[in-house]
Amino acid sequence: MTRKSGDAGRSTIRDVAARAGVSASTVSRVLGGVYPVSASTRSRVQRAVRDLDYVADARAKAVAGVGTPTLAFVLEDITGPSFAHMAYGVEREARRLGHLCLVCTTEGDVQHEVEFVEMMRAQRAAAVILVGGSADTPEYRERTRRMADSLASAGSRLVLCGRPPLGPGAPVTVIEYDNEGGAYALVAHVLTQGHRRVLFLGGGADHTTAQGRERGYLAAHRARGLDPDPALLRHGDFTRDSGHRLMRQALKEGLDFTAVVAATDMVAAGALTALHEAGLEVPGDVSLAGYDDIPFARDLHPALTTVHVPYEELGRLAVRTALGRTPDHPDEHLLLGTHVVVRDSVGALAE
Repeated sequence: MTRKSGDAGRSTIRDVAARAGVSASTVSRVLGGVYPVSASTRSRVQRAVRDLDYVADARAKAVAGVGTPTLAFVLEDITGPSFAHMAYGVEREARRLGHLCLVCTTEGDVQHEVEFVEMMRAQRAAAVILVGGSADTPEYRERTRRMADSLASAGSRLVLCGRPPLGPGAPVTVIEYDNEGGAYALVAHVLTQGHRRVLFLGGGADHTTAQGRERGYLAAHRARGLDPDPALLRHGDFTRDSGHRLMRQALKEGLDFTAVVAATDMVAAGALTALHEAGLEVPGDVSLAGYDDIPFARDLHPALTTVHVPYEELGRLAVRTALGRTPDHPDEHLLLGTHVVVRDSVGALAE
């Protein structure tokens, strides 16, 4: 009687061996594909695997060093469009190179992140890619350095995408984009349109990605001899609801501004809704810009001026770099460029 994988007596490698009339080690050779086996023997084993609906134990295969090589992609929240595009790049490049891609969302739980990385070390994952900004604290550097050393000792690699680097000598690959430069160029564009009261809807004050974009905002003003009003700097998070809330608060306070720069396109979308609810036109009454250039930015009304970040390429590059590293380069730090995409949401300030 053929046993199915859902039955209490799930088929084992010994069952497959008995059905095929070979040893268990021969079954392992066939399934692993790393030793030569005669065509007739391979055919008998494969038929027995199908008949018994046998599924190999992934943990056992990892210990044996066979099976599909694995990459892990770790992020706080996969629902964010920018992270979703990076995950797409990672998965496609991993598949192209013959690797299985596992995705883990931590929801900000540091311990969950550490436990998952250790699990990937035990599974001999080729690389673990950590994505997204973080508070750059001594605790972060110590914890991440331990993870990097642990993975390196198992022949794996830690890749940081958009996260703070750990300093020289750490066995990590760091992939970044010009976060501050993108914000500088965007705010410079807004200022060239005559705006001087530019409201900035930022992220968390201790978040490294948010800090970089805020630095770009400040640097663009100071390069033109301007000192922005501290009241124009608002902190929240990178969500649509944060943009909506911060925009409503600024309007309720009667804050004086003619343009808004949002830390992400999602924040800009929430701000746009709040402006429309208040009866204000964009860009007729208030100009608005975002950051990330996620696909729906061009479909807003008006289409959103923003900063393009090559998220999919970041994901692809993270995989290629991690898998193509050499012992001569224990640490690598790569920087991708960004650029402003001018659409319809920023207009010249009327005289």
